[in-house]
Amino acid sequence: MADILKGRIWKFGDDINTDLIVPGFALGKPEEELPKYCFSANRPGWVDMVKKGDMIVGGRNFGTGSSRPAGKVLKDLGIACVLAESINGLFMRISVNYGFPALPCPGIFEAFEEGDVAEVDFKQGKITNQTRGVVLKTSPLPEMLVKIIDAGGIIPMLEAEGCLEQA
Repeated sequence: MADILKGRIWKFGDDINTDLIVPGFALGKPEEELPKYCFSANRPGWVDMVKKGDMIVGGRNFGTGSSRPAGKVLKDLGIACVLAESINGLFMRISVNYGFPALPCPGIFEAFEEGDVAEVDFKQGKITNQTRGVVLKTSPLPEMLVKIIDAGGIIPMLEAEGCLEQA
């Protein structure tokens, strides 16, 4: 992961459930097909508008729900990261384990409109709305989580460190 990411914002509200991100009916589909069902229940056609490097801004409790690999699906779709008022702990951990960054930041929802451009410095905990000139500070991602994301996820990191035999 680059220290600083820049991308266009898509906004979602409070309590975005993993069932909305990856609908249950899609879970039996091949892994490479899952991104095309992302948010199909509440934003049909959204996946066709997403460009690689886009980001999601959410409200409170983003990623609530089951332990399905929603962060991986967002990553496979090309989303660069999730920024939200607060992020469900299980979603956060699973996302990091797949090498997908998510960063909680109070005030983020009000600071952005859909289509604005964000610049995110994960190591400094600084998020800038480049469209409106708003700068927010939050806690940076812990070094260990950055290490896992940089490795592409927990499995690639453990394989690189010789802790797991490569598949």
